[in-house]
Amino acid sequence: MAQGSQIDSYVTQRRSMVESQLRARGIRDERILAAMLHVPRHEFVSEEYRDQVYEDHPIPIGEGQTLSQPYIVAVMLEALALDPADAVLELGTGSGYQTALLAGLTRQVYSVERHAALARAAQATLARLGYTNVEVLLGDGSRGVPGRAPFDAIVVSAAAPQIPPPLFEELREGGRMVIPVGPPHAQELQVVRKQASQPVVTILEGCRFVPLIGSEGYHSG
Repeated sequence: MAQGSQIDSYVTQRRSMVESQLRARGIRDERILAAMLHVPRHEFVSEEYRDQVYEDHPIPIGEGQTLSQPYIVAVMLEALALDPADAVLELGTGSGYQTALLAGLTRQVYSVERHAALARAAQATLARLGYTNVEVLLGDGSRGVPGRAPFDAIVVSAAAPQIPPPLFEELREGGRMVIPVGPPHAQELQVVRKQASQPVVTILEGCRFVPLIGSEGYHSG
């Protein structure tokens, strides 16, 4: 397939993804729908998965990690109620796809990845695509990034056994965190709002994510 035809095909697939997987299933934030129509999701996976990257399922990205299905990404972003002036912390950079979406929706994104190979690849892809308001950091995301805190919003793309206290501390008053919480085989997707320095938790739906590995998450091995 010629390059131009392939690009046209990806645009068509993104449009279908937004209409059938997102809008039809209740995603209403037009900024998020526009961002997911704009960001080339296929650029964030290896060549072997590009023919299915716009389908309604997770995609392997190496190191035992996955790129979440588009609907779950949209649910998490919508629940964050993002403002263009927000500074956001993302835990689990992965391939950098959600990072790119956040970069288009907010002022600044700090993203933490514990796998060096994924962090390098994501940083390279984000730079190649022109995202300049992103800082990819290598480390234990379960402890957050105190040197960049406080954050208006935190999104955690891996499951924690409980809300990690350091992350809640790094939220600005009135800030929001979206995080999967529960045992490794099944979790609840939670929205945590910081009100009067206390967590106010709303449960969105059941989900299943890879575990958050770190001192405030699950332990490796």
